[in-house]
Amino acid sequence: MLHKLIAAAALLLPATALAVEDVHSFANADEVRVTHVALDLDVKFDQKVLEGSATLDLKRIDANADVVVLDSRDLDIRKAEAFVDGKWQPTEFTLGEEVEALGQLVRVSLPAKANKVRLHYRTSPEASGLQWLTPEQTAGKKHPFLFSQAQAIHARSFIPLQDSPGVRVTYEAVIRTPKDLLAVMSANMEQDPVRDGEYRFEMPQAIPPYLIAIGVGDLRFKAMSDRTGVYAEPYILEASAKEFEDTEKMIQVTEKLYGPYRWGRYDILMLPPSFPFGGMENPRLSFITPTVVAGDKSLVALIAHELAHSWSGNLVTNATWRDLWLNEGFTTYLTYRIMEEVFGKPREQQEAVLGYQDIHNAIASLEEFATVLNVELGERDPDSVFSDIPYEKGALFLRELEYKVGRDNFDAFLRSYFDHFAFQSITTADFKAYLKKHLVDRHPGKLDWARIEAWIHQPGLPEGHPVPKSDAFEQVAEIRGHWLAGHMSAENIDASEWTVHQWLYFLNNLPEKLTPAQMKELDEAFGLTASKNNEIAHSWLRVAIRNDYQPAFERLEDYLIGIGRRKLIVPLYSDLMKTPKHAEFAKRVYEKARPGYHPLAQGTLDAMVLAK
Repeated sequence: MLHKLIAAAALLLPATALAVEDVHSFANADEVRVTHVALDLDVKFDQKVLEGSATLDLKRIDANADVVVLDSRDLDIRKAEAFVDGKWQPTEFTLGEEVEALGQLVRVSLPAKANKVRLHYRTSPEASGLQWLTPEQTAGKKHPFLFSQAQAIHARSFIPLQDSPGVRVTYEAVIRTPKDLLAVMSANMEQDPVRDGEYRFEMPQAIPPYLIAIGVGDLRFKAMSDRTGVYAEPYILEASAKEFEDTEKMIQVTEKLYGPYRWGRYDILMLPPSFPFGGMENPRLSFITPTVVAGDKSLVALIAHELAHSWSGNLVTNATWRDLWLNEGFTTYLTYRIMEEVFGKPREQQEAVLGYQDIHNAIASLEEFATVLNVELGERDPDSVFSDIPYEKGALFLRELEYKVGRDNFDAFLRSYFDHFAFQSITTADFKAYLKKHLVDRHPGKLDWARIEAWIHQPGLPEGHPVPKSDAFEQVAEIRGHWLAGHMSAENIDASEWTVHQWLYFLNNLPEKLTPAQMKELDEAFGLTASKNNEIAHSWLRVAIRNDYQPAFERLEDYLIGIGRRKLIVPLYSDLMKTPKHAEFAKRVYEKARPGYHPLAQGTLDAMVLAK
């Protein structure tokens, strides 16, 4: 019955994105559109492949269309079938030429009455959207682990489909695994199923393909509330549940501000340390790095961020990757609001200041075109659009709108925006039209349209933009100044009540060069090299590289081998590659670390470390 409801819902999907050209997809979604995906897959750890079939329900936009065009990358497609007059029959398919970053198109012939096609295939062991870990690469050392990462256009590496965020689909899946492992997906599922090696999933809401996700491993479940819980390997289950116990409170706060949570459950999957991102907002099941389990909830803004995507990104989605800021700018703004409501204004202010510094660092390091919100991405790999610009600049733009019209008015606008575009994929032009009608025109004299255009379409930041401030940081800056001037020793700095964010502000704003004595003094006073907080350790290790502080290099090597999160490791490798001495260290460590990194991290670091 549920499958029939899913299929019926698929036929009612909005068509707003059909006319939007997505240069990162081969799909002919303006002629034939995939509306539902049914997966039947075996997880083969010995071969590092998924093998089985994908059945695609189709909606004909053009009644005369005789092919459906799909996206794929490194898929071994063995057979295609079409569903005609109640039965399956063979149909022809062809593969296009390999295109860098995009993969290959798959052209499947459609008989006149066909409304479904089924492709039998297997993935490549090198699929860009999958990472296969041996037992030795996991914490437990006994069982293998598989996880997917489909954003931006990596779903096509493990499913043949129309891999564009403008083509939303419902999906279901049957996944078969070794019997001692548990499979989870971004869909409806049992919280503690019988481990019989076969698991079934259903996602009744229409989502973009990049949100289809799978994880398989030695997983256990612990509830945090009636609708939240954690899946994790046993070693980190209890600590994760404790760290993220405020998740239910975060949901309630966001519902109060921006409307109901529309996805049923909100669970968390703790991934191995090799996960290349902080988190991934897969609906119903956010994928989270263990690097944020600090023991003091100091890094849980990441949970707030992935949760906020349940409104901005998952519910209302960018139609193309040049519109990424619609996902990430809104989500970062919501993150700040959630953190303020749950943990107080002082913490939100500290995090906002650090985010503001990230904007300036991004502007200084990126090409000018990449500092535009609605970026002219062209045919560049959409993975390259991910920087602090769509996140933090986007959030700062929304913060200015809030200041101009007042918080209550802006909250009402956002809630209506999420309701109006729910379960749709939209462009920046769609957003601007809605903004003009429902905010600018309703608050005459408050907002300048030319300035809004500059925020969205011009590089950098417009003059007079909001500048977040924190009294706590001003105190840290004063103390740092006294220490640098030699007016006080490190051991006389009372940092016992400092937050992680104050430490990051202290470290990130140190001069480029410190003396060996200053490095030693800081390290001996505060044990920075041995810090268990991965964010603090990251900032300190960058200082250590700049100053060739050798006592930290053993920790640096362990850090680079033990963590795969790109935000934390890529800057360290980049710093190391700036001098011949450190470059040799980087190459030696990377040779050890590379097998444990995700393909996305490998791609970035191969170009940075191995190409030089």
